[in-house]
Amino acid sequence: MTAQEYWNHNVHYHPVVLDAVPEGCRAALDVGCGDGLLAAELAARAESVTGVDRSAEMIRQARKRDAGNVAFLEGDYLDGALLDEGGYDFVSAVAVIHHAPFDDAIDRLVRLLAPGGRLVVVGLARNHTLLDWGISGCGVPAGRLNARRFGGKRAPADMPVEDPIMTWREVRQSTAHLLPGRRYRRRLLWRYTLVWDKPVGTREGGP
Repeated sequence: MTAQEYWNHNVHYHPVVLDAVPEGCRAALDVGCGDGLLAAELAARAESVTGVDRSAEMIRQARKRDAGNVAFLEGDYLDGALLDEGGYDFVSAVAVIHHAPFDDAIDRLVRLLAPGGRLVVVGLARNHTLLDWGISGCGVPAGRLNARRFGGKRAPADMPVEDPIMTWREVRQSTAHLLPGRRYRRRLLWRYTLVWDKPVGTREGGP
């Protein structure tokens, strides 16, 4: 299966995530993996992939995928007993960190990364200024065009959905503080992306 099986605003940015996977990646983790589409795509770029989601229904659907080097776990990535801290060379989180307190989510993702590992986030934020609304409005034609290209095929309706609380400015400022050196970009289709490399000399856990 590939991203071509359906389209939505999150799947649209899967190529950004995949392009960021470092060469020689041994262990990758997809947080909030949903039906496992991205985890299955990551399987071609990492020796092993773990997908984790707290939705039992999403994990049930994910386990139907035929990807021999991917394991799917039901549970909350914030649970310190579920996943190995420092155990992953690559961690992706697509449309998931706004489901939890922002600082807690970022801290946990950082702790899951091995020193020298890479974090990629595709996130959502809330419109607050006129500029925010103007940029978001520019995404409407592009979103409709892509939806038509894929014949209206979208992700399963059972995927958990939650509106973001933080504004674009708050996300930009918070990530600059929590992830020094992160590469942040606001995207057209109501998403932002950030890429951050954990320093090699970092002690286990913190940035």
